[in-house]
Amino acid sequence: MRNIILIASCVLLVVSLQETRGQNSAPADWPHFARDYASTSYSPLSEINSQNVTGLRQICSYPLPEQSTFESSLVVLNGMMYFTTSEYTYAMDASDCNLRWRVRHELQMPGRTVRGVAIAGNRLYRGFSDGYVVAYELQRGDQVWTTRLMETDGRPATIAASPVAWNGMVLVGTSGAERTCGCMIAGLDGNTGRVIWTFALVPTGNARGAETWPKGARVGGGSVWTTLTIDTNSGALYASTGNPGPDFFGDYRPGANLFTGSVVVLDAKTGALRNWYQLVPHDVHDWDQAAAPTLVTTKRGRHRAMAAGKDGYLHAIDTDSKTVAWKTPITSIVNVDAPLSPDGTFFCPGTAGGVLWNGPAFSPETNLVFVNSIDWCTTLKLDTKAPVFEPDKQFLGSANAFGEKDERKKGWITAVDADTGVVRWRRETAEPMVAGIAVTGAGLVFTAGLDGDFLVLDAATGKVLRRMPMKQPTGGGVVTYQVEGKQRIGVAAGLENTILQTKGNPVVIVYGL
Repeated sequence: MRNIILIASCVLLVVSLQETRGQNSAPADWPHFARDYASTSYSPLSEINSQNVTGLRQICSYPLPEQSTFESSLVVLNGMMYFTTSEYTYAMDASDCNLRWRVRHELQMPGRTVRGVAIAGNRLYRGFSDGYVVAYELQRGDQVWTTRLMETDGRPATIAASPVAWNGMVLVGTSGAERTCGCMIAGLDGNTGRVIWTFALVPTGNARGAETWPKGARVGGGSVWTTLTIDTNSGALYASTGNPGPDFFGDYRPGANLFTGSVVVLDAKTGALRNWYQLVPHDVHDWDQAAAPTLVTTKRGRHRAMAAGKDGYLHAIDTDSKTVAWKTPITSIVNVDAPLSPDGTFFCPGTAGGVLWNGPAFSPETNLVFVNSIDWCTTLKLDTKAPVFEPDKQFLGSANAFGEKDERKKGWITAVDADTGVVRWRRETAEPMVAGIAVTGAGLVFTAGLDGDFLVLDAATGKVLRRMPMKQPTGGGVVTYQVEGKQRIGVAAGLENTILQTKGNPVVIVYGL
């Protein structure tokens, strides 16, 4: 039976589940969005190395029988691969790309992307853009339960993020800042879908942070666009949050606008606030913190959360001292202090620049953090009048939507020293870099670009060891796993995205020796 839950705004869910694996995943698997709870995207596999990488070839592929934005992560567990589109959930044999099952949830509103699944025990969990969270039986895809999350004014919540399962719970984010939806963190029971606890990311009343918003105005924001990160030792949940609403028109909402543009740290079991780091206070550029933070222990023994967002910086949060140790630019930073005006303000990164939903990766061997980014500027014209809220319409405060994008665009792959913030190498690409990154124990970096190429780089130097044309722009997951004793690489290619101006045909491609 569907449980309809009315919530004050968009929500980030926590679902009670069966116990899942510990911090250390089986080497053969890629069981989470960014492989582990720390979101490092690091795999110890080493069969594919710098000496034999020239022998890589395509093993198989699965063209999806639908058109989709296809920004999904790829989760691989026990030889099976799982991924999502706006309406469908897929289970595929990771060795030969044969489909095992596909199940549809018919949306109650126009579909948007959803970036992956979480698995716990014999269940698979995911969200949908019409506000439903659904639990499926893992082997056949049978639906176990479904819960729809609604806002207090009757609008359904929106879910684009991939969930994560931990310690009897699953967590997933919701979004909708452009229609002034406030986001929350909440908990649901995995057996029934019942909400257990909530935490508002746009606080109201006497809640901590409410003083950073104007009284009596229609405000919101704090979208969660991707997965979440968990420190399994301390039970801390790290969530990156997006822009405040209304977007761009800062005079409408004076103040820091907590907890938008932040990395928020909660107790994963209770939802209690532990800390927060607002990396973009009072955002007027649409600079979401859109990617999950990566928890690392550096070569010097420092504990840090690496956070990269649309502001174009990689931030190193020292989780012991609870300070930002450094921030390093990973794309062009131009004219960012100039006020927005009705005549138009040019700034970089633009509203489609910086780092999007696939975040940093970390190599403990090299002590490097790897980040893909977009170098693309925008000219935005501020509206001459304060925005007026209308349900189900964008609440932006600009005269030209998300701005006029510069004709020039490119991308970067950047490697940054985790201790010092020094850039050790960076590689310019002809098109933006949006896809996931996988880094391995053999010192390799796997990724892909909007130019349609799959890349293998040397982690220490950035040298391109192999370039393989896929002829499909990639914005989804890039993962590595082992099946039948062989290391494989999976790529979610074929991105179709209006904002990024790409048109692809969604396909999963598997490479191996």
